[in-house]
Amino acid sequence: MLKSRKELDAELGGAARAWLDEALAEAAHDAATPDASGREAAGPYTSPPWELRYAAAGRYCGPEHADSVRSLLLVEARAPLSSVTRLYEQGTAAERRAVLLTLHLLDLGDTALPLVEDALRANDTRLVAAAVGPYAADHLDPHAWRHAVLKCLFTEVPVAAVARLDDRARGDAELARMLGDFADERTAAGRTVPEDLRTVLALTAPADEGAHRAPPTAAPAAPAPTEES
Repeated sequence: MLKSRKELDAELGGAARAWLDEALAEAAHDAATPDASGREAAGPYTSPPWELRYAAAGRYCGPEHADSVRSLLLVEARAPLSSVTRLYEQGTAAERRAVLLTLHLLDLGDTALPLVEDALRANDTRLVAAAVGPYAADHLDPHAWRHAVLKCLFTEVPVAAVARLDDRARGDAELARMLGDFADERTAAGRTVPEDLRTVLALTAPADEGAHRAPPTAAPAAPAPTEES
């Protein structure tokens, strides 16, 4: 979960707080410059100073605070699509995750959807979980959103990560069909049907039918993995 500036100030040491003050000041200055509206026209290799701070957040504020610090920088800079895309495409997995976690706080409309779609093609569960947040809930079309839910089930990302799952799954007969097919494939292969699948399937039923929907039959549970597995 992203932390506020107040929460970070309470947890960071003096040197880290000073570094964050300077980084946010640079981001705010970039957002307030007269040509800020023209930043979208900047070339792909034109990086303002705050973007260098973005990459260094983990080193100066600690890995446990890096997501929150990077998110604050993006918001303070009112990061345009050019910056967001550059930071995502050139960043580490941790830097990409922070971009994905912050998209809904930026004024980007649906222009950052390619970043979400890229993350959903990845097998890094940290990126998948970040990609199905509020921005995806607001902007993914029904087809892409259903496949994002299936991606979570396939990669064992908890569906609790899917923003507005209740709203978007409610009464979705096509999602119910896809879930049933997925459950059938798992059962035929002798694999366990994820409990999260039943959770989502129950949500797809209209309110007056949810109590009557039969859950898919689960295959016998697989043995728990050992340290050697």
